[in-house]
Amino acid sequence: MINELDIRNKARQFMAGLDLSRIDTDLSVYIQKVKAKLKTEEMDEGESGYTLTKRDGTSTIIVNELERRERQRFSACHEIGHIVLELSSNHKETPAWSYAKREDNEIACDMFAAELLMPYDQFKADVDKAEPSFELVERLRAKYVTSFSATASRVAAVTDYPCAFVTMNSSVIRHASRSAALRTLNAWIAPKSPIPDGSVARQLVKDGQRSGESPDVSQDVWFQDWPQGYDLTELAKHYSQYDETFALLWFEGDSGPEEPVNTFSGKPQEDDGGLKELDGVLQFSKRTKRR
Repeated sequence: MINELDIRNKARQFMAGLDLSRIDTDLSVYIQKVKAKLKTEEMDEGESGYTLTKRDGTSTIIVNELERRERQRFSACHEIGHIVLELSSNHKETPAWSYAKREDNEIACDMFAAELLMPYDQFKADVDKAEPSFELVERLRAKYVTSFSATASRVAAVTDYPCAFVTMNSSVIRHASRSAALRTLNAWIAPKSPIPDGSVARQLVKDGQRSGESPDVSQDVWFQDWPQGYDLTELAKHYSQYDETFALLWFEGDSGPEEPVNTFSGKPQEDDGGLKELDGVLQFSKRTKRR
């Protein structure tokens, strides 16, 4: 079973030794490594790209020339993910613009693409210059030429703050990217659960508003089986035309728990020396399809 840790490790192994100094303008180092050519063509709305592979192992990656540059770059790296991870495509069953509705293979390749477009060491240094915010996401999005959701997920994953970026569609949570600090605290946001009452995101969906924030959302609103006791900051955006909602959550400074929370009793447990940085939190189901 492939998990988040495996995906990130394979991406970093793939990038090892490559000159990444120009990847904000040129992806050829990645394209050449998978023995592929990159082309563009006009595709229908909602289609972003696909790959043709010959028997000799060479491939042609085609991306939609009608989409924005950031989307074309992401699609190219996403297709490289399919090649390196050896995962089949299932693009036509879900809207290409909707991260929240994507199949497991597509989410795995999205993660792989994020690693390629936002190399860990460089991106981490930029994230460490400020606390999490949508302003930080927008600055990094412009620098790395990436989408809002991909950049925000990456910020949450690498920041030292206890932080999460949550992707939702309709009234359901689809995915949460969490920092190592938040995972260490045993903070779990259950996928496929309703957007929680008391959250800024829930209020935006209810009122049809575009954005909102609060510095004092109770921690037990978002984290499963957590007790009350600390407040977190929540920034949220709702896009009614796509039926999608995003939330950025984090504890400021020393405002959160200092020890891992026992999620069964609701009481803090003793620190056992810390958990792994990544522990395969995102589990993919066994219904993976191959073509």
